[in-house]
Amino acid sequence: MAIRTTRHSLLLDVGGTYIKCSDGRSIPIDSGGSMEEIRSALKSAVGNLSGIREVGVAIPGPFDYKKGIFLMKHKFQSVYGESFASLVDSPASVRFRYMHDVNCMLLGELQSGICDKYDNVALISLGTGLGFSMSLNHQIQVNPSGSPLYTIFRYPYKDGILEDYVSKRGILKCYADLSGTSRNGISVFDLSKMARSGDKTAEECFSSTGHILGKEIRPILAKFNIQCLLFGGQISKSFDLMEEAVRSELLGIDALKSISPIDDIDDATFNGLRLLVS
Repeated sequence: MAIRTTRHSLLLDVGGTYIKCSDGRSIPIDSGGSMEEIRSALKSAVGNLSGIREVGVAIPGPFDYKKGIFLMKHKFQSVYGESFASLVDSPASVRFRYMHDVNCMLLGELQSGICDKYDNVALISLGTGLGFSMSLNHQIQVNPSGSPLYTIFRYPYKDGILEDYVSKRGILKCYADLSGTSRNGISVFDLSKMARSGDKTAEECFSSTGHILGKEIRPILAKFNIQCLLFGGQISKSFDLMEEAVRSELLGIDALKSISPIDDIDDATFNGLRLLVS
């Protein structure tokens, strides 16, 4: 479904495998591909820009959000140091605006009215990776390049980092380890259906993920007096399967009054992008 925006703007949600476009297109992209492969996908998403005055781009970091330069080394390695606008051969008349995808998601939620009564809000994005963004006194906290000022995916955990355990790969590994079966061909969505159908192992995976996440984020939520905690990203569609575990780990944080998934998970990033280019 096309995302409502102005006729003179284009919105792009750039992920590691697909670029979602505000006109409803979904363009495959291989973030580990060559420069020419990535350039081709970006140019396909952008199109010829006829009549377009502004392009809003949501993209994960590291990325220079002021200059529009790729700084990632774990993906998009082949275009490290390259300008997004140059890669797509954009004319100088088109203005590009960039924002970290999780910050963008939070921006949209802050303007939706749901969070109006809260000064301090945090958002966790659960999907292929683990994202975190925080707004204090109604200001999204960013570092000099524009990425979230505070991140949680690199938190040390067991033999790796938190993202190894709280993410798509973490949940699938949990199921493979507990069930003794291969995770090949099984998605988190499949596991959610299995859990809702009474599969105790699948249920345990979501509960375990909720306990791990809740326990690890508790200190940062308490430190910054977070009042509203939101969950976005595709795995948050299964938040009900981990909600009890998350809540149990966050009991006793006096400031925290609301914990819930966001209403519009599929288009949440676009909701922020519309504000970015408005």
